[in-house]
Amino acid sequence: MRAWTSPDVPHLPVTGPAVRVHDSASDAAVEVVPEGPARIYVCGITPYDATHLGHAATYVAFDLLNRAWRSAGHEVRYVQNVTDVDDPLLERANATGENWEELAESQTQLFRTDMEALRVLAPDEFVGAVEAIPLIVPMVQRLQEAGAVYAVDGDLYFSVTADPAFGEVSGWDPETMLRVYPERGGDPERPGKKDPLDCLVWQAERPGEPAWDTELGRGRPGWHVECSAIAREHLGTTIDVQGGGSDLVFPHHEMSAAEAQVADERPFARAYVHAGMVALDGEKMSKSKGNLELVSRLRQQGADPMAIRLALLAHHYRGDWEWTRGDLDAAETLLASLRAAVAQPAGAPTDDVVRDVLAALADDLDAPRALEVLRAWAERTGAGSQGPGGESEAGAGDVVRRLADAALGLTL
Repeated sequence: MRAWTSPDVPHLPVTGPAVRVHDSASDAAVEVVPEGPARIYVCGITPYDATHLGHAATYVAFDLLNRAWRSAGHEVRYVQNVTDVDDPLLERANATGENWEELAESQTQLFRTDMEALRVLAPDEFVGAVEAIPLIVPMVQRLQEAGAVYAVDGDLYFSVTADPAFGEVSGWDPETMLRVYPERGGDPERPGKKDPLDCLVWQAERPGEPAWDTELGRGRPGWHVECSAIAREHLGTTIDVQGGGSDLVFPHHEMSAAEAQVADERPFARAYVHAGMVALDGEKMSKSKGNLELVSRLRQQGADPMAIRLALLAHHYRGDWEWTRGDLDAAETLLASLRAAVAQPAGAPTDDVVRDVLAALADDLDAPRALEVLRAWAERTGAGSQGPGGESEAGAGDVVRRLADAALGLTL
């Protein structure tokens, strides 16, 4: 599947520090220094509706990680999926009378356009679930050989007890899992399952639904196994970071990690990193609830995509927060201030600015702290302030412009 076009990333004359991120599995900050290319897998969209700000916040967050690793001198290998066949997509297509494939492609294209506008670096591999079926089938077969898959009325289920580490990604107890599982696509009460938490890896053909002929029988893949298979194919085993929204901790990341670990008998990821949820009108922004603020709609209303990105960066990626118009207003004000400052022929010295911005982003992607550094520099520049020795720096604006672009993805 085609991704989108990445923006060029300016080269910085300094190397950033090693990157630390918060690992959900250990509930602690961990330093992730890759051995070879940094390998990150971020779970993508189910394309039955437009990109809302919750999606955008997640992908901007992992764009910061991509950029922080690059600033630290690492090559980055980034993979993202698109769940272009799944129950919510088929249900939306049926409800609207659209062809499900055309709906998936139109919404995926809108997502590409939004990501380009927000200057999110494109994944090296952007893989749809449908095109990944040739990867998913042998993955399921490998799990069958390990004795971790069984049939229920023609459907194939993964046995979560096959992975001794099951539960370590979320840290949840079985009671919590069982309470949440039905809300997030699980079927704990289905008769014939060995364990209520076991998850579907291959669904036999249903009347009126798409299906493919495979060695597993005619049908389509389950949700979690697509990410296990795609990551395994394109990144190998034990990737550096598995990323996504915090609503994916369980069941999605728990299940996909368990499947990968049974298949390869190695840890799936060194760190599980999760972005917080964005609310609107008091509830988590959600396609199912319809309480959405869309990136595309804001752009159509004339919002500068850099102001949208700046509004997202103003919130630490791990925190839950609620979107208001005030977020965009504040971002537009800061953007104007920064652009005015970098346009000056000389400004406040930049050595500490570069160091402090890169340090903030290496410290669990602390974009709000990085923005405060830039805000303070712009204020000093605007006030005609000079360095401690009374000096100003010619071309300081160019330095800050390159820094904001490379580290924060902002064009000033």
